[in-house]
Amino acid sequence: MKILVSVKRVIDYNVKVRVKADHTAVDLTNVKMSMNPFCEIAVEEAIRLKEKGVASEVVAVSIGSKACQETLRTALALGADRAIQVEAEDDVDSLSVAKLLAKVAQEEAADLVIMGKQAIDSDNNQTGQMLAALLDYPQATFASEVVIENGEAQVTREIDGGLQTLAVTLPAVVTTDLRLNEPRFASLPNIMKAKRKPLDVKTPADLGVEIRSNVSVVSVTPPPERAGGIKVGSVTELVDKLKNEAKVVS
Repeated sequence: MKILVSVKRVIDYNVKVRVKADHTAVDLTNVKMSMNPFCEIAVEEAIRLKEKGVASEVVAVSIGSKACQETLRTALALGADRAIQVEAEDDVDSLSVAKLLAKVAQEEAADLVIMGKQAIDSDNNQTGQMLAALLDYPQATFASEVVIENGEAQVTREIDGGLQTLAVTLPAVVTTDLRLNEPRFASLPNIMKAKRKPLDVKTPADLGVEIRSNVSVVSVTPPPERAGGIKVGSVTELVDKLKNEAKVVS
């Protein structure tokens, strides 16, 4: 079984995000970038399935500029066998990403596509669902457990009311949630080995996909500054402030 796992290069989750002075975008100047945390979970799950003997090959794919090759090398160091970069702008919209991933999945004849449920930069939570629709594959989103047996994936997914278990026939698309696993760290020997693993570069034209963004950013603004807290002398004063100033009780 071949697993295709998508990864995205985003601002590291430990970095405090800054907005450009003209409010057109997030300032990426001298900012640490890393693999999207949900993508790390997806890579880890794919590698675990290979270690269990369920999968024979794990292929990592990323869509973006040449800088995303660093993220792909990280996936290779974690245990992926091959990597594919699709050259594109870093702000490609979700539908275009899904179209490109669909072509890669078809070319690779992937039996399972695992991807993070969302990226922490755009927070759209759209690409996995769009990809499943384009491929006409069954999908299981927000996975907290994945078991592959008898040609199907049994996926426990997190929903508002608790947990739901689905059985989807392969090939399928699975998107990962936070509690699926704990990603490993890449060891130094594996980082060195990753430099020799194959990384292919493709263009949208190679895949027969025309990139047209239907989404444009109107404005980016930072959240409002939080006001400092105050101390109150009594419960009566607290209730008064909650009612008349905060207006959270009536």
